[in-house]
Amino acid sequence: MFHTRIPLAATAAAVVAAVTLTACGPGSGDEIVDKPKAKTSAKAGGGDGKEPADDKSSAASEVAEVGDTLALKGMESGSGLDVTVVKVVDHAKSADEFFAPEDGKRWIGVQFQLVNTGSKVYSDAPMNGAKTTDDQGQQFGPVIADITAGPSMSSDVRLKPGAKALGWVVFEMPKASKAATVTFAMDSGFAQQAGEWKL
Repeated sequence: MFHTRIPLAATAAAVVAAVTLTACGPGSGDEIVDKPKAKTSAKAGGGDGKEPADDKSSAASEVAEVGDTLALKGMESGSGLDVTVVKVVDHAKSADEFFAPEDGKRWIGVQFQLVNTGSKVYSDAPMNGAKTTDDQGQQFGPVIADITAGPSMSSDVRLKPGAKALGWVVFEMPKASKAATVTFAMDSGFAQQAGEWKL
């Protein structure tokens, strides 16, 4: 039983290192996308989305929040995702009795839904492109953890055009910190566009 924790910790360290490198990578976060897509009523209307009723309804939420969808582009032409922060669980509980937050810290679970809106297959490790920020501006990367809220996002997501993936990404931050935003970018965080949601 003890042997399973060592590889898991090593894997977590590798992911954290990848996220750190990603944050410094070329093009990461050159453009912040935080205006939500029009709600389903606009989608049904088709056209170019310039319906007055939708403009009024979206005026109340100019900045994306939990439940909103952001349209993001990848580095390659023809790659794109509709990304939704479906749910957020603060003080998320571990589904594994041998793995828990470090002393003085807590886990925040964010459930993402990814829909491939591009013309080519989307293939990535989505958690590498996600991070949270607290109200002091401190940034926190994801940790590899299973929580009781539901299944984790796969570390190897492959989606054909139109297909979707749903899963939880877990972040660790100090208990005293107040989570302010969560961000997501395609291509393991290297894409020029990064989506941002208020928590």
